[in-house]
Amino acid sequence: MIRTILIFVLGIVAFITHAGNPIFSDTTSLKPKAVYGKEARVVSYILDNNHYRKIKLNDSLSSAILDSYILELDNNKTYFLASDIKSFNKFRFEIDDLTRNEDVSPAYIIYDVFQKRYNERMDYVKNKLISQTFDYTIDEYYETNRDEAEWSKTTTELDELWRKIIKSQALSLKLTGKNQEEIEEALHKRYDRFIKNIDQFNGEDVFSVYMNAITEAYDPHTNYLSTKASDLFKQSMSLSLEGIGARLVLDSDYTKIFEVLHGGPAEKSGKLHVNDLIIGVGQGVDGEIVDVVGWRLDDVVKLIKGPKGTTVRLQFLPAATGVNGPPQELILVRDKIKLEDQAAKKSVVNYQKGDKAMKLGVISLPSFYMDFDAYQKGDPNYRSTTRDVKKLIQELQNERVDGIVMDLRNNGGGSLAEAIDLTGLFIKGGPVVQVKNSQDKVEVGMDDDKSVLYNGPLVVVTNRFSASASEIFAGAIQDYNRGIIAGESTYGKGTVQTILDLKRFINDKEEVGELKLTFQKFYRVTGSSTQNKGVIPDVVLPSALNSKQYGESSKLSALPWDVIESTPFRKASDIDSNLIAGLNRSYQERVKVDPNLKQYINETEDLKKSLAATKISLNEATRKKEMEEVERKRAMNKEMDTKIENDDGLAEDELVKLKDEYLRESLLILSDMIMNRVG
Repeated sequence: MIRTILIFVLGIVAFITHAGNPIFSDTTSLKPKAVYGKEARVVSYILDNNHYRKIKLNDSLSSAILDSYILELDNNKTYFLASDIKSFNKFRFEIDDLTRNEDVSPAYIIYDVFQKRYNERMDYVKNKLISQTFDYTIDEYYETNRDEAEWSKTTTELDELWRKIIKSQALSLKLTGKNQEEIEEALHKRYDRFIKNIDQFNGEDVFSVYMNAITEAYDPHTNYLSTKASDLFKQSMSLSLEGIGARLVLDSDYTKIFEVLHGGPAEKSGKLHVNDLIIGVGQGVDGEIVDVVGWRLDDVVKLIKGPKGTTVRLQFLPAATGVNGPPQELILVRDKIKLEDQAAKKSVVNYQKGDKAMKLGVISLPSFYMDFDAYQKGDPNYRSTTRDVKKLIQELQNERVDGIVMDLRNNGGGSLAEAIDLTGLFIKGGPVVQVKNSQDKVEVGMDDDKSVLYNGPLVVVTNRFSASASEIFAGAIQDYNRGIIAGESTYGKGTVQTILDLKRFINDKEEVGELKLTFQKFYRVTGSSTQNKGVIPDVVLPSALNSKQYGESSKLSALPWDVIESTPFRKASDIDSNLIAGLNRSYQERVKVDPNLKQYINETEDLKKSLAATKISLNEATRKKEMEEVERKRAMNKEMDTKIENDDGLAEDELVKLKDEYLRESLLILSDMIMNRVG
């Protein structure tokens, strides 16, 4: 849920923000329907009385809403002038009162100004900039991160900013081998596409963006869903997804891979990863690649999705190299991702450590699922996380594994009941999670089964995109001293939402939307919230992701971390501080001598620098040099991989052959735990 709503909120606003957006075919003002005022009033009442945060829509929130709405329209500060922003200040402390009075006029007044400025910019781009022959020998840069930038005071300042934007886009095209005529043609097509797309934009879209500025002032997961967004949201929650198996979001002009779904064509290719940027899409093996930079998210999705068995070609910029690196191309055959693809799976890795031969079990868990339809129909063989994992553990026990790794990376959550039941397979009963509502009432989610299915060595591996139910399971395993958590700190999504259909409160002939409302918060058995901080691993592995950019803590309106009273529970004796210290010492020793780990750390640092880079050189020689450096490092890494694989002394070591360094390290940590037990 934490990911899908992000996709659709961004999908609504994608085509009215950032450089390279669609232009309006005329300057006709969009007008609100009367029902929008009713929706706004009802939403504000529900938020005031039912949101977990228990805050009122007041002047302080009104100010935050204004800033948020302006940035939703122009978050790169490339359209509005400083004088426009100053003129909007008349609404700064009025939005709360206007909303309660069914008045949403600020949304449309501000939007009218945006529309005017947008047309001015697009006229300048089409008539002045695209036809320019730029000098690529000048040493200058375009700063992509404009969070701290001031609003331009004059149109001359905006002209200069847009000159750099178009020059950057033109240089990117030039570096793919296009000549001047082809560059101009590509840019004209890009911006002509924007003009065509804007015909779909209407007053409901303006209202939706505005309402989300209001709802998200309470917290990032409280959202207004228009009828269109609601339909998309429901489609996204289906476990049957047809396409390449990836969730997408907008990042400035680019469509970015937000999540690679387990079992889909993207994951199986091994070549498409989180944070890669899609810049072109083609149909069939030899279909023309269509430039999608600056497109609306839903239009990009339409090109990528398609019937099972058909072929799509993607042109993308790998996250490791970013916008300064060379594009790559990938051919994928679309497929349908079903429940079976998202279900838990197991594998066994053999490992020799000293005189001890070990069998290490791995259970990969992409989500916390349950087939509710089959369950309600009384099907005794209905699928669920706990049922599937229980069966896999029994199979691993029959294979006499020495320990198990539970892989929760990229597991965004799902069924709370399944998180509780799954924890019960590893503990002797007791509380698993505490849930507090907006009335401060706390309920405890209990595992009532006193039996333990598996009591051997256990490692749970997490990353920044392990969220919600994943954090409940990992937190409980850690609190009970039942296993070691390894990897990255988790997302920090410790809140619960419910969907309210506004038709329950509004009697109108017009269609109305829905409100996704945060009304509960998760706490661990110790009383510590999973919100914001997430679950911090016992053994922290290398990460390229900055918590200020990724995860709950990156959201300005995120609910804070806090603590309530602990609930009584009995810890196991499997894990103590001495063991954790020893595992960390062993890991640090591997950092010094393990070629695989050394290489991974270097690659992670390169990716971190790439993700943090915000300046794009507009000098052709500099950009070429950067691309050559990227290719050099890629060749070195490939050479190192080959050297390790061909090392006769390591040929029998299955762990060395693992390309997944996080999993490899987790298995090595597990082997250390096993040896500690033996010792």
